[in-house]
Amino acid sequence: MIKKFIDKLLGKATGRGSKASPFGKREDVPAQVHGIDPKLVDQRALDVVHTLKQAGFQAYIVGGAVRDLLLGLRPKDFDVATNATPEQVKGLFRRAFIIGRRFRIVHVIYGRGREHEVIEVSTFRAYLDSADAEQVSGNERTSKGELAGMKHAVDASGRVLRDNVWGPIEQDAARRDFSINAMYYDPETQIVVDFHHGIRDAQKKTLRMIGDAATRYREDPVRIIRAVRFAAKLNALGFKLDAKTREPLVASRDLLRDVPQSRLFDEMLKLLQTGHALASIESLKTYGLAQGIYPLLDLVVERAGDDFVKLALQDTDRRVGEGKPVAPSFLLACVLWADVRKVWERRLQPRGNQRPPTPFAALQDAVDEAFDARIGDVSGRGKLGTDMREIWMMQPRFDKRVGTSPFSLVEQPRFRAGFDFLRLRAQTGEVDEELAHWWETFSMADDDHRRDMVDAQRKANQPKGAGGGGKARRVRKGDADHPATAGGPQPADDPRFRPVDDENAPNRVSYRSAFAPDSDTAEDEEPADGTSEGSAAPAKKRRRRRRKPSGGGGAGGEGGSAPAAE
Repeated sequence: MIKKFIDKLLGKATGRGSKASPFGKREDVPAQVHGIDPKLVDQRALDVVHTLKQAGFQAYIVGGAVRDLLLGLRPKDFDVATNATPEQVKGLFRRAFIIGRRFRIVHVIYGRGREHEVIEVSTFRAYLDSADAEQVSGNERTSKGELAGMKHAVDASGRVLRDNVWGPIEQDAARRDFSINAMYYDPETQIVVDFHHGIRDAQKKTLRMIGDAATRYREDPVRIIRAVRFAAKLNALGFKLDAKTREPLVASRDLLRDVPQSRLFDEMLKLLQTGHALASIESLKTYGLAQGIYPLLDLVVERAGDDFVKLALQDTDRRVGEGKPVAPSFLLACVLWADVRKVWERRLQPRGNQRPPTPFAALQDAVDEAFDARIGDVSGRGKLGTDMREIWMMQPRFDKRVGTSPFSLVEQPRFRAGFDFLRLRAQTGEVDEELAHWWETFSMADDDHRRDMVDAQRKANQPKGAGGGGKARRVRKGDADHPATAGGPQPADDPRFRPVDDENAPNRVSYRSAFAPDSDTAEDEEPADGTSEGSAAPAKKRRRRRRKPSGGGGAGGEGGSAPAAE
């Protein structure tokens, strides 16, 4: 009684009406309780933690990595949290870089090239009320000058624009989004520090936002997309959003209008490239967010049921599951292909007396139109846009399988992406499957086999016989349909046999292809031995040449007349 009276005088809340601390209660959970296998921890993350602790700082593995370790999964990424400032962290590692403005973090890099690994190190942040933050009237783009010297700032809607005030570990835990992402694992002592019942929620398969969900969405609207992504990623393991986290999602959707388009674009890619693209789209539909988050994402959701886009999403999920790299350019090229193809076909149609553009020019115009309509200036003019263009512009080139074109095409840096795109087109019946199979075989063959394939394709493209239709071929002496062999009359209407304009030899016929260039090899041929009675002997074939000033050559010469039949 006396203690309660003293607490009341001092202003301390007591009894059941007391409000829980936003910082939660620290629990140090030992290894025999949480059951994390230390062998699942990446050696580079261990090195970062050890280096920081050796320098006298606190350091823990945090975030989704701890969640995955609790579930017995090997994390793909490791993040570390410490009480060292970004400048102090950078000074401890040879290859470390401070990045970000809204949240300043450090990337510690191991390895080089495509095999490099990044350990993200963040400093414990203070838990601050948005009402105490400095406020700017605009957003990140329009208020750059005001934000330059600020450490904690919000816009008029309460969205956090700067959050670089450092604090203790319990405050850092309170400002994280989900309870299962607010645990800290010390790999050296194997202790898990839990402030918000993250282990309990992991056991119950519950995704719960720390604090009031509506307020947290207002502080950072991108948490709406993160909630959907985590729900999709962990759905296969049985995780569900709890009611208080789920209910404000739709009502908070309009807050995303004030988020920079570039950040929404990046969040969309995370949603589609974490190996759960199809599940993420289903989560968007389940929680009423199929439309209104980001225009390009709305289009992906709309077309996810199309065979071509669905195959692309499945292919992306498969590659992530196999540990293979994925490129956003390929997936977005698949999503926008319907727009490009529609405009391409329209531009190839003749307009009045105007000649239609070439297929490549028409395709280039179609690509530009698709970028203007769907992507704009966010990423359509950067590397991602360049890669998408190459994938699309490569498609007409797959139709040409003779000459040197196949050899140069297969050496293109983006050939594999272009071929995978062609393969999906074949799977949906847009192109012949034989075409995709030919290029797959060609790409894996050695040089000799490739030359054989090109020769075989060239022969397959040639028309079969004079009556086979199509392009006329060169008729040579000895062929069954050569007049000298047949001994019959020469067809006047066959384009392969053109009369020579020579007044001295009115019956002479030049056996040259009407479609072959005159400069092709055409050698003089001897007249046929056998002639039909009462008819003139077939004249020998010759090339037209300018006569020499001295006069024509002897009989049988290139410039002379053919001998008359007896």
